[in-house]
Amino acid sequence: MPEAGLVIRMPRHDGIIHKDIFMALTKPPVPHGAAISDESPGWHIVTQENISCLVLYGSWVSHNSALPEFSGREADPGSTLKCDITKLSSWDTGFIAFLWDVRRFCDKADIVFDTGALSHPMQQLLDLLPDQEAPIAPARTARLPFLDAVGVRSIAILAEVGTVATLAGRTAIAAYRSLFGKASLRRNDLLSDLFNAGPSALLIVGVVNFLVGAILAFVGAVQLQKFSAGIYVASLVGIATVRELAAVMTAIIMAGRTGGAYAARISTMQGNEEIDALKVFGISVSSYLILPAVLSLVFTMPFLYLYGCLIGMLGGYFVAISMLDITSLGYFHQTIIAFGVGQFIFGFLKSIVFGAFIGLTSCRIGLKAGRSAADVGIAATHAVVIGIVGIIALDALFAVIANSVGI
Repeated sequence: MPEAGLVIRMPRHDGIIHKDIFMALTKPPVPHGAAISDESPGWHIVTQENISCLVLYGSWVSHNSALPEFSGREADPGSTLKCDITKLSSWDTGFIAFLWDVRRFCDKADIVFDTGALSHPMQQLLDLLPDQEAPIAPARTARLPFLDAVGVRSIAILAEVGTVATLAGRTAIAAYRSLFGKASLRRNDLLSDLFNAGPSALLIVGVVNFLVGAILAFVGAVQLQKFSAGIYVASLVGIATVRELAAVMTAIIMAGRTGGAYAARISTMQGNEEIDALKVFGISVSSYLILPAVLSLVFTMPFLYLYGCLIGMLGGYFVAISMLDITSLGYFHQTIIAFGVGQFIFGFLKSIVFGAFIGLTSCRIGLKAGRSAADVGIAATHAVVIGIVGIIALDALFAVIANSVGI
């Protein structure tokens, strides 16, 4: 039982103290080896005339047994309720919580609750509690007006574009410094990324481009046969592959295969606090992590583009030879005269831009990822989605530019 004259001072937050916090902070400690009374706590109300007496008895220790609750059915509305604690053997803050329930019931039932018979420590602890329990405010999600939401989203997108542009500038500076051996670019990292982005991707790039070329030749043959112009299937496959399909399909494959891997790798390093360690040691993240990833894609994408063009034309060749009455020499001759060197140069430029875009966006997504295991998968998914959508958008921009310059 608390000593007489015990005073506990507790900070208030807007004048409201929750019941569970109050009990946890003000529960008096049980001395080591002290015996706990086995008396069961209880109460009853004795009514005489217009005055009711709440008789409390037993051990009101919350960790000893379950404390009873106050119903108040025996108290008459408009009466006065006093307390009798002469039979009370011990108490803690569970008893104060019970008195708090009594006081709140009396306030609602228009009953005067007289606490004069309580000890001074009891009254002090009871006065710390508010008259009413603090309500739990429901979570409210503020919804911005439509124009405000569009503005906020637009500003966020522009800020992200600026961040990626800044990252590209730092990577370009690091690439320039690496020519003179002043950047923290490790040769082993660059060679590893070159192998993963180049030779390791030949199989899937070849399979996809072969099937795309075959499908394009099949669709073209079905339609051109109606006009006895089957020989132009070679021109159709050659122009479409060199100008659009080889660069776009190869970039999409690399965005899903290599871009997602870069984002997952960097986000894992972020979760393991390896990025923080690099910054602490003064190692540039742009030179150490981003530069090898971007250079590997920039170097390998043009060669994968040429490889995709060759395999795509080969797929169209097999379909055309099997469906149309044309010779191999005639097919290759029609393919060569269908486009010029300018188409290859244009495809080269697109593949380089696509490679730089995939590398920068994937690394940026990995750097801004969270630190949990789930964030690794989220970062990889975002890198793949943004990479594919961005490649298609860039290809549309290149189409407009090509039309403007007459390519």
